[in-house]
Amino acid sequence: MRHLKKGKKFHRKKGQRIALFKSLANNLILKEKIETTETKAKEIRPRVEKLITIAKKQSLAALRILLARLSKRAAEKLYYEITPRYNERKGGYLRIIKSSRIRKNDGAKMAMIKFI
Repeated sequence: MRHLKKGKKFHRKKGQRIALFKSLANNLILKEKIETTETKAKEIRPRVEKLITIAKKQSLAALRILLARLSKRAAEKLYYEITPRYNERKGGYLRIIKSSRIRKNDGAKMAMIKFI
């Protein structure tokens, strides 16, 4: 039973799953919007929103946490460019827009995730 276990496994081992989420977060931050499957978008949104909340503190410790969890380019862009936009906002930094498009090879529902 999966009591108190949150998150999907995406048929991957732990290291592959961590790498998947890290690359999705990096691409989302660098490009500011990406198109992916609905389930991946729903899984990545709380992770990136927590990183934005950490970055809003604007401290050295916050920057080091971001550097540990993201690539250097993505961490610096999040810390210096994206976070100042959301100083007054208390949460809800990302939006998921479901697409009517279905991926042809496996029938997965697609969605776009982007910053508000």
